[in-house]
Amino acid sequence: MTTEILPSVSDDEIVERATAIPDLQGYPGVDALLEQLEELRLEFPDLLSARRVGTSRLGEPIPLYTLAPRGAGGSGDDAAPAAKQCLVVGGVHPNEPIGSHTIIRLVTDLLRDASLRRRLGAVWHFLPCADPDGMRLNEGWFDDPFDDETYFRHFYRPPGNEQVEWTFPINYKSKYFDAMLPETQALQRVIDEIRPDYYVPLHNSETGGAYFYLSQPVGDLVPLLHRLPARFGIPLHLGEPEAAHFTVLAPAIYESGSSQDVYEWREANGLDPVPSGAAGQSSTSYVRRYASVSLIAELPIWRTFGADDTSPSGASYAALLRAAGEALTGTGTWLTDLLARVDPHLTLDSPFLRSARVFIPGMTRAGELMTTRSAMPENDRVAAVAERPMAVVWMYRLRFGGALLRALNAEVAAGSAGVVVRRSAHDLERVWIGWLEQRLADEKTQGIPVEAVVGVQYGAVLGLVAHAPPADARTTAGRGRR
Repeated sequence: MTTEILPSVSDDEIVERATAIPDLQGYPGVDALLEQLEELRLEFPDLLSARRVGTSRLGEPIPLYTLAPRGAGGSGDDAAPAAKQCLVVGGVHPNEPIGSHTIIRLVTDLLRDASLRRRLGAVWHFLPCADPDGMRLNEGWFDDPFDDETYFRHFYRPPGNEQVEWTFPINYKSKYFDAMLPETQALQRVIDEIRPDYYVPLHNSETGGAYFYLSQPVGDLVPLLHRLPARFGIPLHLGEPEAAHFTVLAPAIYESGSSQDVYEWREANGLDPVPSGAAGQSSTSYVRRYASVSLIAELPIWRTFGADDTSPSGASYAALLRAAGEALTGTGTWLTDLLARVDPHLTLDSPFLRSARVFIPGMTRAGELMTTRSAMPENDRVAAVAERPMAVVWMYRLRFGGALLRALNAEVAAGSAGVVVRRSAHDLERVWIGWLEQRLADEKTQGIPVEAVVGVQYGAVLGLVAHAPPADARTTAGRGRR
């Protein structure tokens, strides 16, 4: 039997497709996202199917859409014998909506272009929003994502034990977690059923530049991941990685590793391997059991001046770490005291309060770690322009001071706030506005056009499937494919 050799999807074509995305304004909410996918399913019933795979904590159905050519589990007009399985998941963090547009564009292009489907040779599975309840709590900023005050006032990030991304089960040494959310169970069932060759949870960052995570090196993908942001004028993130344990594969490209790897790194460096507030393992860690190649494309809402500038800033890196650590510790202490003062008087178990209760103590721990690092000999050097520890301070203050403010304002709006809560809400509002003004002055952020960040993420997903080797070219240990 002769196997048909199909032409490849080149980097040039991927960049061209990415730059053809029309202007986009804001981000769709949960209802708008699902409505667009349903319209596409009705238009292409022979190619796109949907089924319910779970239910959110508040009763929202969680659908999975599958786009499969003929001969690969579908009934479409394609004859290519596709065996590769690609799972794309949106909303694993509900404050990260760039992926909603990315999913719509991927589904649209794959449905309308039989040549693209055949050449990529994959069955595509899309779980459009893994946490619809949480995403609805962010929708207040989706229409106006570049207004700083609107963004932070309507921002919601669930605590670790309420995040779909971080509540996969784990039993490793002293780390044990099995308190899975219904949404996580739905995604786990899909992963276990599909056993994807490619796994793409769609994330985005807040400020700075673009950066990427790969579960393993995919060498010839690196030039495309660098080329896409450059094409849109988005800087690469060349400052510190999100955490010190990440292995750098290339500039702004990191190896994601596993939760077990993180445990070992923390233990080897004298840190608590199971810190307070830790939950389970991540979805990308869990999916490693199937030898899946995972990609995370982190695109920022705002670009920050100097995000890709590695030239000397003239400032001491140790001093910058120390100043940021002291600021974060001071903020964490102040907010912890305020929370302790109001807690006995609160009546609503809101998601904002649960978020504040976890993340506010985390500020103090993060600040103390920064201060400790400032005394390490390797940090006694001149900082690069891209190294900006204070950006972490603004993020914590506005996100999680804002979460507490939303919790207190909910009490006021419900008419259940006593004098201590009302006065504390007033005090926090005044301080929070001051933080916002300081961030605006210091960070000098600029909103990145939505179609640009979507274009980079969309191109990165196509690039992964076009570049990464098929399953039979990788290790098959542990896959147990059916």
